[in-house]
Amino acid sequence: MSSPEPDKNVEAWTATNAAYTDRAAPSAWAQDEITWGVFGIPERNVGVLPDVDGLDVVELGCGTAYFSAWLARRGARVVGVDPTPAQLETARRMQKQFGLEFPLVQARGEDVPLPDGSFDLALSEYGASIWADPERWIPEAARLLRPGGLLVFFRGSTLAMLCSPVDDEEAPIEQQLHRPLFGMNRFEWSDGSIEFHLPHGELIRLLRRSGFDIEDLIELQAPEDAERHPEYDHVPPEWARKWPAEEIWRARKL
Repeated sequence: MSSPEPDKNVEAWTATNAAYTDRAAPSAWAQDEITWGVFGIPERNVGVLPDVDGLDVVELGCGTAYFSAWLARRGARVVGVDPTPAQLETARRMQKQFGLEFPLVQARGEDVPLPDGSFDLALSEYGASIWADPERWIPEAARLLRPGGLLVFFRGSTLAMLCSPVDDEEAPIEQQLHRPLFGMNRFEWSDGSIEFHLPHGELIRLLRRSGFDIEDLIELQAPEDAERHPEYDHVPPEWARKWPAEEIWRARKL
């Protein structure tokens, strides 16, 4: 029997797709440059991704699949995976609009119906990286990767979670700790959605248990000219210039 978490998250992301991500998809798909996070930091400044031309890539929690589209334009053979039908329907509409096709699979990041060792790169950009149980999706990413394959995932930082007010989910991140680090893992929000955030030490141990060698942890800094994101304005640019609000992990399958 499937767990209740995916259903809650599918419901929440169906609503989010109707409210925001569907109308945001065309501009995201039209973007020429790969960027990261709420402040759109260019990949050329980050350098976390390899040359993807000719690589087999799976995106776990692809949403409307704009990141998959960016990689496909650079020569990657991409498969997008997401559990939310509404998100995938938007992605299919974008494929027709932009004349760019690649497989889209409806599945949870914890249980992907694709063969072992099928990919050179597994990517999650605010997808499975926070919406799926890490004890399940990280070993699943390892299963999907070939030996020497690369896992890259992007999430909100541990520090940002610790500094987020407990009694107001929409309130901006503050310059003080509000949550305990110990016991940090599963967060259930008022809309019923469930996020997962492991502290760095636990995440390092999980990656190692899953057969990965950790190559890098990039803590992103907001640029000087950064402005608040219209939809994710709980991350003040002035805060994110001093402390990392988002982070990218890079790990190699042994």
